[in-house]
Amino acid sequence: MAMAMTHHHNRESSIDKHLDTGKYVRYTAEQVEALERVYAECPKPSSLRRQQLIRECPILSNIEPKQIKVWFQNRRCREKQRKEASRLQTVNRKLTAMNKLLMEENDRLQKQVSQLVCENGYMRQQLHTVNASATDASCDSAVTTPQHSLRNANNPAGLLSIAEETLAEFLSKATGTAVNWVQMPGMKPGPDSVGIFAISQSCSGVAARACGLVSLEPTKIAEILKDRPSWFRDCRKLEVFTMFPAGNGGTIELVYTQMFAPTTLAPARDFWTLRYTTTLENGSLVVCERSLSGSGAGPSVASAAQFVRAEVLPSGYLIRPCEGGGSIIHIVDHLNLEVWSVPEVLRPLYKSSKVIAQKMTIPALRYIRQIAQETSGEVVYSLGRQPAVLRTFSQRLSRGFNEAINGFNEDGWSIMNCDDTEDVIIAINSGKSLSNSSNLTTGLSFLGGVLCAKASMLLQNVPPAVLVRFLREHRLEWADFNVDAYSAASLKAGTYAYPGMRPTSFTGSQIIMPLGQTVEHEELLEVIRLEGQSLMQEDAFLSRDIHLLQICSGIDDNAVGACSELVFAPIDEMFPDDAALLPSGFRIIPLESKSDSLATNRTLDLTSSLEVGPATSQAAGDSPSQNARSVLTIAFQFPFDTNLQDNVATMARQYVRSVISSVQRVAMAISPCGSSPTIGPKPSPGSPEALTLAHWICQSYRQKLSLFHLGEELLKSESLGGDSVLKNLWQHQDAILCCSLKSVPVFIFANQAGLDMLETTLMALQDITLDKIFDESGRKALCSVFTKLMQQGFTHLLAGVCMSTMGRHVSYEQAVAWKVLAADANTVHCLAFSFMNWSFV
Repeated sequence: MAMAMTHHHNRESSIDKHLDTGKYVRYTAEQVEALERVYAECPKPSSLRRQQLIRECPILSNIEPKQIKVWFQNRRCREKQRKEASRLQTVNRKLTAMNKLLMEENDRLQKQVSQLVCENGYMRQQLHTVNASATDASCDSAVTTPQHSLRNANNPAGLLSIAEETLAEFLSKATGTAVNWVQMPGMKPGPDSVGIFAISQSCSGVAARACGLVSLEPTKIAEILKDRPSWFRDCRKLEVFTMFPAGNGGTIELVYTQMFAPTTLAPARDFWTLRYTTTLENGSLVVCERSLSGSGAGPSVASAAQFVRAEVLPSGYLIRPCEGGGSIIHIVDHLNLEVWSVPEVLRPLYKSSKVIAQKMTIPALRYIRQIAQETSGEVVYSLGRQPAVLRTFSQRLSRGFNEAINGFNEDGWSIMNCDDTEDVIIAINSGKSLSNSSNLTTGLSFLGGVLCAKASMLLQNVPPAVLVRFLREHRLEWADFNVDAYSAASLKAGTYAYPGMRPTSFTGSQIIMPLGQTVEHEELLEVIRLEGQSLMQEDAFLSRDIHLLQICSGIDDNAVGACSELVFAPIDEMFPDDAALLPSGFRIIPLESKSDSLATNRTLDLTSSLEVGPATSQAAGDSPSQNARSVLTIAFQFPFDTNLQDNVATMARQYVRSVISSVQRVAMAISPCGSSPTIGPKPSPGSPEALTLAHWICQSYRQKLSLFHLGEELLKSESLGGDSVLKNLWQHQDAILCCSLKSVPVFIFANQAGLDMLETTLMALQDITLDKIFDESGRKALCSVFTKLMQQGFTHLLAGVCMSTMGRHVSYEQAVAWKVLAADANTVHCLAFSFMNWSFV
């Protein structure tokens, strides 16, 4: 009995000790410090590491290893809770600020509704007044039309009066009802949206408005937005002529601004404005601006000779600080772009408030959001480049392309032997001017100069996004590799000289390496590698690859942008941050607004590229691109030595005409009402249509299945009837690819999984050869079983790795290859591959 009691007592003591060590142990400050040091190095130490910790730290010797494990678990849990609490606080602050912004917008809309109701009642009363005369109406109009009282802009007192008047008018547009704002199509406001966007309706000029929440302080936002050339791609120059303090603590500046013309068909614009920066009583920071008229000051006539003077109506930025950090910003852009000065066909661009929103207002808000995310470390870029460096590359490409299109005399450009009958304009810029140019470094100072061949043309019923995507993915269809090689070699002093450069051939391989993209993914920055091979025997083993730095924008059918662009410049393989850039490219500007209805996605998928017949014709006829017009502007720049100017000019003119011809051919192919509704070459008479090819693929697999007892069918029997085989094959989980039986097998078909694996589209599929997707070991494995495949019509490939078109490695557990037989079962149409359980490495 005593032994039993003793055993019971020992058991209770053990339990109490376990509870004390497992739940009620208190750590000393020294013990916590030691554990925290280990946690900083390894938040999740292994069992061996915990035992080592106890041995190395005597102060932890009285703690069980299990309790040490519990401490680290609790520490990780607290860290996770802390991060989640911080994230929720940030989200709460954002939602609170957005809620406040939406409530203010709702109040403004209610005021606007009340004002419209009053105006409606007034108009009804006027209609019922029988004795109202035309004279009275004209008098009423004269009274109700606001007139801008002239001020003396040559003294500070007069400028301050204009500034205060500008401030009042701007605030009435930003938060009041001075302009009838309507929501911009396709830009629905909400907590996850970039902001609230609106455009003017029935007002003088063109106007756009944006409201949004940005995680930057007001002074930083004002500093960024006032530096307009840094974010507004169309801004060529902004120069502050005079700046002096205002009596209320603000500043007044007289500013001269120049804007690039978007195409060769229209002149550029300039503005002479007053800019007023001040702080309101509620702590909000305001930067407002308007044009000055009747003033003799401003830039010289010579510097503004190639510009049309346009007008800035009261516009600006209202920036209010938020509790807990960040700011709420209101942006208003209100312009009169002097529509009379452009050809009739381009006037929709200069009369559209939506275009102003796309070019100025929305990019301003997006840019400061981009800066905010880069500051917080949310933006990750490739190749070890800092976001600011890559952003500068994008800006330099865009600016260099705009300078080539506009060709200002001030920059050293002059027209070379051109008359009105020429379709291609040739402009020359001397090497001396180029060596001092803002977008080129002294690396080009050895050249005789740069020649630019440019042209503009009208496109009918061509979706800009589809055309730019095609130009990006099918460079072989329009570009001359030797011309690219010449431009690339000319940037390296002493390499080759035109026309005696070594002949080079393009292998057809184009690798796109992404560098970065903007927050909303509306612009991509990438490096293009064109694989070349020398045709000279002695240079057979030397690389002739060409690298291009490229920006691409407006390739999403539903993107909100003013144009679609593809701009590129040859670079060295290891291009430095200050690399010389000589941009060329394409810009397509739609002249009519897109329909509010969702546009038909004209990216070539299985059905849109391979099906033919009445269904295709009907789809083409119903496309919203019908009767849509756009302007395509092409500009290509070529460096040259002084003694070869005429030769390069002839080559450039012929080359650009060849590019125009290729683009016209492609545009006709992708036009919904063109002679060919699809992109790329027409199928040959012997090629099967999509449905027939799908049947051949599945039937050939079933035949091999019965012969070799392969296991499961490619598709279930009930899926093989009618048109469903095409849909089910397209949606199959395995990557199914077909390649031609030629000396160099080229892919002719892939299902959705196959396109995802190769990271390509059906448009670009026909440019990919079979050997390009395998590395050296993969090609050897394929060669080892190729004889079996041709003899038996079927073979297996063991687990391996292949390559996507983006250069990424793709692993697969197993692959199957088989012959695809035509209907007569005697003719081999192509080879099919099925990659199972594939994934990116």
